[in-house]
Amino acid sequence: MSADEEAAVFRAPMRSRRSDAVEGAAVERALTHGVCGLGGVRLDPPPATLADAVRRISATGDDRLAARLARFANAPDGAFVWTIDLDGLLWLGRLHGAWYYDARSAAAEVDLIQVRPCRWLTAPVAEHRVPAGVRATFARGGKNWQRIRSAAVLEASTRLWEEGSRSEQ
Repeated sequence: MSADEEAAVFRAPMRSRRSDAVEGAAVERALTHGVCGLGGVRLDPPPATLADAVRRISATGDDRLAARLARFANAPDGAFVWTIDLDGLLWLGRLHGAWYYDARSAAAEVDLIQVRPCRWLTAPVAEHRVPAGVRATFARGGKNWQRIRSAAVLEASTRLWEEGSRSEQ
C-alpha cells in the first residue's frame, strides 16, 4: 500500500438529497452489501465508465455532483471511510476496488448508485474511541463526500482498523 493510500481518510455520509429516499437506508445497504457510495442522477442506460458517468451528469447541469463523483471514484484504494448510521453510530471502512454504477432497483430506491467496494468493520466504533475530528465532520451536517485532513484522525483510524481487523479473525 502506498503512502497516499494510507494517508487518506474520508467522511461518507451516504445521505440522499431525494425527499422520497428513506433516511438511513443507503448506509444500511452500504454496510450490508460491502460498498460505499453516492446517490444522485439516475442514468439510463447505465454508464460503462466513470468518464461517461461524469460527462452525462454534467450534461444535466449538475456539475457539483459530477465533480463529487470524480473525487469519490478517484479516492485511493485502501483509503479509510467513516459513515454514520441512523442511530448515530459511526462505522469505519476501507475502500478496496474501483467505482461502478449500481443499476439495481434496490440501489436506486435508497439512492446509492455510484459505488465502490468497501470493507466495513463488523461493528460500529465505540463512541469514546471515535476520533474527535470524525465526530466534528459529522456534527457539521451535510451530505457530501469529504476528505478529512487530520493526522490525528489518520492515526486513530489506522489503529482502530488494525485492532478491529485482528478481532474479526
